[in-house]
Amino acid sequence: MGWYDDRVLPRIMDKATGSKGFDDLREQVTKDLFGEVLEIGFGSGTNVKFFPDTVTKVYAVDPATIGREIAAPRIARRGIPVEFIGLDGASLPLPDNSVDCALSSLTLCTIPDVDQALREVHRVLKPGGKLYCFEHGLSPSSKKQKWQHRLNPIEKFAAGGCHLNRDIKRLIDDSPLTWIDYNHFDLPRTGGLFHLSIGAAIAQH
Repeated sequence: MGWYDDRVLPRIMDKATGSKGFDDLREQVTKDLFGEVLEIGFGSGTNVKFFPDTVTKVYAVDPATIGREIAAPRIARRGIPVEFIGLDGASLPLPDNSVDCALSSLTLCTIPDVDQALREVHRVLKPGGKLYCFEHGLSPSSKKQKWQHRLNPIEKFAAGGCHLNRDIKRLIDDSPLTWIDYNHFDLPRTGGLFHLSIGAAIAQH
């Protein structure tokens, strides 16, 4: 990971995704979390303040060291133990069937080996455990898809490998996880370039 991705981009993303609209989505996607939670793409800890009291511990995965520095006061204020366990969701140092829930927010767009990461999430979830996520990805509109494909190289370069055009629904469909709740919509004022998905998928071992 280069200096820009490690030291600068996390600050930009912290500001860009810290608006009231994103807060509403974070609150919605975290409300049913409980027990020991794996969060891939922990970032700067933006979700921490929304974790319900039913969460007892968080296992955090993220490659950016500056994100941990920004997250530290948020973690301290919330008072839930957070253990940083790795840099890449494609290889999780956790036993099989060991966590109650998993969380991903604006992360599946960026993980290089996202299919392997989803297999890992399934592996470490207890039977019946759920991955809760909100992501951005491929629009269902063919017209908007054309622009997403055209602008994707720029997005990847400027945003640390983030893809505008990953099909989030299909990624879960093709993984060992199974959608039990799924909604999608365009992020306002982006012309449909940022199409959001929010929902939950269950691990059925």
